[in-house]
Amino acid sequence: MEESKKRKSETSNGDNAQRKSKPWRVPRKGQPNYVNPTIEPGDSGIWATCELGKEGKSTAELRDLFEEYAKKLYGSLEEQADGEDSNEDVEADIEAEIKKEVQGMKSRVTKKETLFQSVKMNIQCVLFFKTRPPVEPVSFVHTICKDAAEGATQRARFVKRLSPMAMMGKATEDGLAKVADAVLGPVFHVEEDGLKFAIRPTRRNHNIMKRDDIIKQIAKAVGGDHKVDLKGYNRLILVDVYRNILGMSVVGSDYDELKQYNLAEIYDPTPKLKAKMSIGAAPEVKDKDDKPPSDVAPNGHGPKDDVIPMEKSEDDKTSLDSQKAADDAHLTAL
Repeated sequence: MEESKKRKSETSNGDNAQRKSKPWRVPRKGQPNYVNPTIEPGDSGIWATCELGKEGKSTAELRDLFEEYAKKLYGSLEEQADGEDSNEDVEADIEAEIKKEVQGMKSRVTKKETLFQSVKMNIQCVLFFKTRPPVEPVSFVHTICKDAAEGATQRARFVKRLSPMAMMGKATEDGLAKVADAVLGPVFHVEEDGLKFAIRPTRRNHNIMKRDDIIKQIAKAVGGDHKVDLKGYNRLILVDVYRNILGMSVVGSDYDELKQYNLAEIYDPTPKLKAKMSIGAAPEVKDKDDKPPSDVAPNGHGPKDDVIPMEKSEDDKTSLDSQKAADDAHLTAL
């Protein structure tokens, strides 16, 4: 009796082991191995924040939203692909025509997918999408937020703020100088003189470059023909530093009016902002430099500042008034 039970248990254990085993899959010959995309110097893209635990759904929502606007703004890409196909030899045989059609479909899909490439970040509630021409991140994000403010249907339920980055670089003094020359030159060295500007640096998990040093270096790159104005600016310079990478862009004077490109606030303002809007006053959005964007909340109701982990230095704890005085002192001394 005991011997039969022993045989039965051995047989069942063998069956379980056989079920759990998985075949080892060998990549096919010539099949490229997938490599996770990374942010490289010279890239352009869009930072995004989202609700806690909704990073996957937010990535899918943003990809659909971006592709919809890409088709709306740059729909000529597929037409160009079709035009290229029509110039081929018309008298090719059937097999060649089939190959050409399949290749054309693949090229169109590739063009559509590589316009926006999501990069996995090791930080909660933060996403990044790399972009490629003809997408221009600043005007692209501005169009999305402008349409949202004018009553467009909300397409991204869990997405908070969008931060366009015209160019990315290394988070070093040399990297900041290169990015500043490339991003600020076309705006402050080509357009009209006497522009009023402001600088808003944001740092996450970065303590190498101090906030004041970033402001001073950017102000030097802007030049002395322009004047600093933290509230009545014509151009606002955004600088996002995350660990060993940084990005920069120049946005327009309606940045605060569009809730700092916070889609959640545009569609559903917090009660404080609603009260100010009801009496006809423009909502005042406080500048919270060196803190996570005030748009990440675990329950999605109102802005929170303590969701994204950050390393703070002592110079990050100054008040808004002392920051303004320090900024003016730096920029006046240049």
